[in-house]
Amino acid sequence: MNWLWLLPLLAGGYAGLNFGIRRGLRAERIPETIEPAGLPWRVVSLPSVNGKNLFGWLIPAEARAPALVVMHGWGGNAEMMLPLAAPLHAAGYTLLLLDARCHGRSDNDSFASLPRFAEDIEAALRWLALQPEVDALKLGVVGHSVGAGAALLVASRQTSVRAVVSLAAFAHPAVMMRRWLAAKHIPHWPLGAYILSYVQRVIGYRFDDIAPCRTIARVSCPVLLVHGLEDDTVPVSEARLIHAARSHEAVELLLVPGSHDDYGDIGRQIGSVQAFLERAFARRADSARAGAGLLN
Repeated sequence: MNWLWLLPLLAGGYAGLNFGIRRGLRAERIPETIEPAGLPWRVVSLPSVNGKNLFGWLIPAEARAPALVVMHGWGGNAEMMLPLAAPLHAAGYTLLLLDARCHGRSDNDSFASLPRFAEDIEAALRWLALQPEVDALKLGVVGHSVGAGAALLVASRQTSVRAVVSLAAFAHPAVMMRRWLAAKHIPHWPLGAYILSYVQRVIGYRFDDIAPCRTIARVSCPVLLVHGLEDDTVPVSEARLIHAARSHEAVELLLVPGSHDDYGDIGRQIGSVQAFLERAFARRADSARAGAGLLN
């Protein structure tokens, strides 16, 4: 019997399955509806990879100020990070609140992923370093959820990052996805396992290589891991896992009341975040002065 007639059906089913996976995992796009009222902001557009442009709000501080890229989480946008803007700007930081590709008002791309969030953060850091009001030697990143994982990935490969504030990061993408699949009542075998494998092929990275519990060991700058004790999206145990995998003692863990999307009620914790950033940037300045002294 000739079974060749089944091949088009199998190919069509395979393509349909992959299309369904992409559609099911696609981030919701939510454009901003408000603006950074009361702050000296301006809209900026900056280039990222694949010829795409990113939307952002630049909130400049004094001349030659330290600067922070602020990155939202999956399905988020720059507006959702506004609770951080006023207190961090008042503390003297220039801020770039950014929309990742496929989010907010930034350009679309074939897909979004943690590594692509990281590419967009790197594009923002390059852009910030060229701005006259920014001290290019004092750049940091604040990220939430996927944005936090991306910030740690960037810091693991970019020595120009002087500080990272990670808000509600998950420890490992595979564990996060397995929770999502379970919530959708998708069994791990065989469909869930196939989805995990397919996603890794599409994004071009093994989950093990981009997992925050792995990248933290390669981060040399100070890191503040902030996590809400009532986070039911990413359990607080994952923050502890990331912290336990650190390679130095400048990685701090701050566990606070709050859930996933309020960043651990960050408004009440902003003083701790500010104090961490002050220590982080002072640490780098002290290291630079010590190095200069050794050379003289």
